[in-house]
Amino acid sequence: MFKHLTNGLAGAVAAASLAMPLAASANLSDDMVKIGVLSDMSGVYKALEGPGAVIAAEMAVEDFGGEVLGKPIEIVSADHQNKPDIGASTAREWIDAENVDMITALDNSSVALSVQGLASDRKVITLNTGAGTTALTEDQCTPYGIHYVYDTHALPVGTATAMVKNGGEKWFFITADYAFGHSLRDNTSAVVESLGGEVVGDVEAPLSTNDFSSYLIQAQSSGADVIGLANAGQDTVNAIKQANQFRIVQGGQKLAGMLVFISDVHSMGQDIAQGLQFTTAFVWNQNDEAEEWSRRFYDRHGAMPTMVHAGVYSAVSNYLKAIDETGTDDSDAVRKALGEMTLNDVFVKGGKIAPNGSMLHDMYLVEVKKPEEATEEWDLLKVVSKIPADQAYISMEDTTCKLVNN
Repeated sequence: MFKHLTNGLAGAVAAASLAMPLAASANLSDDMVKIGVLSDMSGVYKALEGPGAVIAAEMAVEDFGGEVLGKPIEIVSADHQNKPDIGASTAREWIDAENVDMITALDNSSVALSVQGLASDRKVITLNTGAGTTALTEDQCTPYGIHYVYDTHALPVGTATAMVKNGGEKWFFITADYAFGHSLRDNTSAVVESLGGEVVGDVEAPLSTNDFSSYLIQAQSSGADVIGLANAGQDTVNAIKQANQFRIVQGGQKLAGMLVFISDVHSMGQDIAQGLQFTTAFVWNQNDEAEEWSRRFYDRHGAMPTMVHAGVYSAVSNYLKAIDETGTDDSDAVRKALGEMTLNDVFVKGGKIAPNGSMLHDMYLVEVKKPEEATEEWDLLKVVSKIPADQAYISMEDTTCKLVNN
């Protein structure tokens, strides 16, 4: 049995738990496993992770059997509001007062970096499924931080490579002005330049921008072949819709959505999004196993899962599996077990978690189908090519992370 705790209830639950004697257990701290889902529940990233992440975590717990080592599993959730201070404050309360054992979701890079650092200081594992910056496994890597679904190196490897090879040599970026956007722009620029292309301009837009017109006009007049959107969620949707109003694609320039989710495509509609190529870690109907799980998720959420939703399910499932295999929720033992496992489930096949915390797995270059190609409402994407893990992710020989081993 598990439940959600709102921020308003958190203090009362913490006080009640402190007033009760702890049950004796040689294996699990606090005689249970408590998992925190910390996500954007109301803002620009709500559709891509948000409440759907809680549902995915619930499904993972249910499919695991509802308990581990004979003890209950509890899910708590909160809205970080895309603010690092709120994210860190929530994580601190969860860990110090509520004995949360693991934190997942974290769909904002600034929030994720803040929470990962704080949690690591307290020896709590974070399984980041939503944030993108490579800093999580590079200069700010930690022994307990795992970057699970995608990063800003894996995304441009497929998308930018395909576009440059098809003639998109000059790029202009519209960049979300925080850690994620900067990282995505910089990593994409590196891929473009390594292939002989060039970056002719860049403009930074605040998170949750509603009006992209001035940025699009700059991009339109830059002479770029490709306008790279180094943003995500509703910001990407707004930018692409407004680019359509400016007839940018009709004028000969191409749009590159550097982080696009199926929820974005559904929001835009196939008439606008058709032909758009982007890189993802998961397509809901890519195989029978993924489709069966995705339809169960749809029945509860009313929308097909993004790669992040599937990633939360996988991350929670494998975390519980590691506890079950080690017989403890001790973070050192669980992190070691996770690093030794080969991950196979609805989200990932043959995944491996590297010493720096990067979960290495295949990615996919996909294209939005034309409306006449779709067989149902959410049949929006077709796989163009698979990007092997060793191409998508920074090799351990090249990483700047200074961790020796876990």
